[in-house]
Amino acid sequence: MTSIHLKYLAVNPVDLEWGLAVNSVGRQEIEAGTPYPPANHPTRYLFSPERGRVLNEYQLLYITAGRGSFSCETLGRDRRIPVNAGSMIMLFPGEWHNYHPLEETGWTEYWIGFKGPQADALVEKGFFSKNRPVMEVSFQDDLLDAYSRAIKIAESQKSGFQQALSGLVSSLLGFAYYHNRNRSFSLTNTDRLMAKAKMLVSEQLFSIDPKGLADQLFVSYSSFRRTFKEYTGFSPAKYILNLKIDQAKEMLTNSPAEIKEIAYKLGFDNTDYFFTVFRRLTGQTPLSYRAETQGRKL
Repeated sequence: MTSIHLKYLAVNPVDLEWGLAVNSVGRQEIEAGTPYPPANHPTRYLFSPERGRVLNEYQLLYITAGRGSFSCETLGRDRRIPVNAGSMIMLFPGEWHNYHPLEETGWTEYWIGFKGPQADALVEKGFFSKNRPVMEVSFQDDLLDAYSRAIKIAESQKSGFQQALSGLVSSLLGFAYYHNRNRSFSLTNTDRLMAKAKMLVSEQLFSIDPKGLADQLFVSYSSFRRTFKEYTGFSPAKYILNLKIDQAKEMLTNSPAEIKEIAYKLGFDNTDYFFTVFRRLTGQTPLSYRAETQGRKL
């Protein structure tokens, strides 16, 4: 059994002002048939699989081998959520939880414990939730690399190590969200549908409309709109409009075309509407944007 435990990492007031501070980071392999937690587990984080525990920090665990189960207060103490190789578990401060590997398989786990307003904000905005503590991310090199780098930085504890660890926590949270979100889409036809939709928009930007886009994909507009917004964060109409404004920015900066000509080419009904949309999305008029990006005064 190979373990790396780095506990009681120093956190000073400046570290907390950064927005994230790391309390612990580590890795351990639990062989099949061995007790959990092992005798060399950090005493600060020990818990009994019969009783569970409550922490005063967040922890993000990554299971890279083996199988086990997880329980928490929010989802019910008696509910056992399966945990497999490729699962990540988010632990929340003040939340009772319990987890352990199956005796017949053991497991390999990486973890990092942290706290700070940046993590609180991500939870408050719904990116992570006590209702969704287990994320399926599969085996990802970027996650393993971030944990390994965090362990190395914590071992040296050079000046500014907390800020470096904070950046790695942000990366881990971002990758966890990214991989979990896209895994659910990859289990359906959504990835291919969205890729084709984006290609069609790119090829027909000046003429396409949301309803026509759904028709070309042979799907109903209502279901397409719902799926597109869930996948991209934009409705199809807003997505197309944002791309048009991006194209307008490039034309205003790099071409001598008149604004009326640009609006017409991008498929806007009239120049006034183009002015209104451009200002709403950029905070500037097309005229002021052109003058600013071309380095001249109005």
